[in-house]
Order: sequence, then C-alpha cells, then structure tokens
Amino acid sequence: MSATRKQHLKSLMLQIAKQHIEKEEADRATEKERYLQEHCPPLSMGGSMQELQELCKQLQGKIDVIDEERYDLEAKAGKCQKEIEDLNQKVFDLKGKFKRPPLRRVRMSADAMLRALLGSKHKVCMDLRANLKQVKKEEKEQDLRDVGDWRKNIEEKAGMEGRKKMFESEA
Repeated sequence: MSATRKQHLKSLMLQIAKQHIEKEEADRATEKERYLQEHCPPLSMGGSMQELQELCKQLQGKIDVIDEERYDLEAKAGKCQKEIEDLNQKVFDLKGKFKRPPLRRVRMSADAMLRALLGSKHKVCMDLRANLKQVKKEEKEQDLRDVGDWRKNIEEKAGMEGRKKMFESEA
C-alpha cells in the first residue's frame, strides 16, 4: 500500500471517529435533558410565605434522603476497597517467595561508607584491627616445651626401635 493511500485511509478513519464522538456528545446532552425533565419538575413559586416554607421543607427532606444514600454508598465502596486490598495481599502472599534483586559488591572501605552516611563533618575511624588483642608467640612456645616430654616417649616407642626397647626392658 502506498503512503498516500495510507494517509487517505487514516484521514477517513479520523473523520468517522470525530463524527461518532460528536454523536455521542449530542446523545449525552439529550439524555441529560430528558433525565432532568423527568426527575426535576419545574419549580412553582407560590406567592405566600407559608408555601415557600413548605417548599423548603420538601427540598430539605429530599436532600436528607440523597445524603443518606450517598453515605451508604461511600461506606459500601470503602468496605469493598478494603476487601480488595486484603485479597490482593493474600494473592501476593500465596505467590510464594519474593524475588530479591542481585546485590552488587561495593568497593568501599568502612570509613568511606560512614563518611558517606554521616557526612564529611563527622570524623569516624573504623580501624577494627586496632581493638584486637595481641597474642605473644613466646608464651605458646613455653607451653609446648612443658608438654613435650610425653611426646618424646611416644616417638621412642613408635617403630621397631621402640618395640625392641619394650621387649628388652621386659626380659
């Protein structure tokens, strides 16, 4: 299909859509007029004060009835909305586990992180190694020397030489 033909068809479609929209608007206006004629009779203004008061009482009664209906409908709509939210939450819970996004590794030291969170005014040092207890290696070596005597006996008894000594000492 050529571009001019497409353009022509598009313009025809837009004209038809415009006519439909205008017709719908006219239908709405006539429907509104018909509804108002049916439900709102023309106002007859009486000359006396008593007739006007009676008219005001009738209008007030109609307003009260409509207000009660509006309140009932709002309450019903609120109840339905709450029920919809509860059902959506149940559906969400029944779907199972939540997908967690993959976490990315951040190459940042603890000090830089605290500076980013607290701002540049706060000087915080997170040198965790400074608080660690230092162990001296010399103390461990002395403990090994004290326990070393029973290990020597086991090494002597291990192998053929150790067994030979055991037999010689028994005989």
